[in-house]
Amino acid sequence: MTINTTPASAPDQRFAALPSRPGKIIAVHLSYASRAAQRGRRPDAPSYFLKPSSSLAASGSAIERPSGTELLAFEGEVAVIIGEPARSITAEAAWSHVAWVTASNDFGVYDLRPNDRGSNVRSKGRDGYTPIGPALIDARTVEPDALRVRTWVNGVLAQDDTTEELIFPLPQIIADLAQHFTLETGDVILTGTPAGSSVVVPGDVVEVEVDAPTAPGTPSSGRLVTEVAEVEASFDPALGSLPATDDVQRAEAWGSREAAGLPPVRRGLSPELREKLEKAPVAGLSQQLRKRGLDNISLDGVRPMHPGAKLVGTARTLRFVPNREDLFRSHGGGYNAQKRAFDAVGEGEVIVIEARGERGSGTLGDVLAIRARARGAVGIVTDGGVRDHDAVAAVGIPVYSAGAHPAVLGRKHVPWDTDLTIACGGATIQPGDVIVGDADGVIVIPPGIADEVADAALAQEDEDAWIAVKVAEGHPVDGLFPMNEEWRRRFEEETRR
Repeated sequence: MTINTTPASAPDQRFAALPSRPGKIIAVHLSYASRAAQRGRRPDAPSYFLKPSSSLAASGSAIERPSGTELLAFEGEVAVIIGEPARSITAEAAWSHVAWVTASNDFGVYDLRPNDRGSNVRSKGRDGYTPIGPALIDARTVEPDALRVRTWVNGVLAQDDTTEELIFPLPQIIADLAQHFTLETGDVILTGTPAGSSVVVPGDVVEVEVDAPTAPGTPSSGRLVTEVAEVEASFDPALGSLPATDDVQRAEAWGSREAAGLPPVRRGLSPELREKLEKAPVAGLSQQLRKRGLDNISLDGVRPMHPGAKLVGTARTLRFVPNREDLFRSHGGGYNAQKRAFDAVGEGEVIVIEARGERGSGTLGDVLAIRARARGAVGIVTDGGVRDHDAVAAVGIPVYSAGAHPAVLGRKHVPWDTDLTIACGGATIQPGDVIVGDADGVIVIPPGIADEVADAALAQEDEDAWIAVKVAEGHPVDGLFPMNEEWRRRFEEETRR
């Protein structure tokens, strides 16, 4: 059954759909499998942020997008409302502490997100940014894994998913929170949004509904309606950070680069360029880069595990920082940066690891090498050590490293971040840079000149092969290597035939 508990004389319409003003609003960062797939990361455990109760709004309210911002995004969600206080409870008992569920919309301004560092205080804590209601569903009449959330924008369905698809079931989320603090009567838990969240603009109307399609009577929250309006806003730079955005925020707010109108990120190499780089020796490529003023392109101190294998691909970067015990406790476990990098590497890419030349620990082992190969990676380069050396070699993926070491990561390193500019073997590597390796070592080529450098290196190879024949015929090196004008004329005549 559907319960509408709106008091007849509610003093504040922001809380009209609720039995009382909640003491806490807790929101889950990432909980639906569809959203995790869209984001390209799947957390090992739920994480949370808090929203102020002043951000609540009733159905029919308008939400204000501050002038000077562009990325106001909606997130239709199931809201759970605590009935009986909960502290240190089991997941099996958690649902008995829930009184109601309803619809909510976890709005956020992505322009204000970069400096929030996951807290979402400014981006999601604004007045009116948590519409909720309009009616409450009795939690006793529904199953926690059988709720459906749908969102419409201007009448078009944008989100449609069920709690059966949650990475973390609702009872787990409730019990997890209750092991850290008391969930009090009236507290609200926003349980995350599925794929389909995107940007809305002034004039748009967003509607969210939560129901239980398989329960008797199909209990429903009704449509939670919010209209987007623009409001003049002034942000004082003397007080805090100003709205700012970039293509990363645009892609996340819209749901994808394509939806944001951004060109796709070019990760791979064209088949033609790959073929040329596979033919060109690293020494020849290095020579051509030096002719163009690029001397610092060698990844020093890394040697091939498979000397006969050629490595050609684009960089996917991973950075380790020196081990500090407290930071390893916070960043070393769970779905850390190392695991994220190996889960995210794509076809034709090379995982390049910054380990500061520290050989006193492994930076990968056989399981991660298998994962990289399964993802279509073409190689791994690290200026640190490799564990399970023989097992990694058996995987077959080309690996360059500073050598073997049996120790686990935490002895020397903390996995810190991915997809950023790093230093490996004394060279600077950016995501998307071209990486080429052979028995002579590994170099990095700026992608904008990779075609030009490959062509020049192959042309030089043809010259060097012709010179080698002439030397073998008995000609002296002087004047031939490098070629003077006379030898150059003879070379061009013979190669034109």
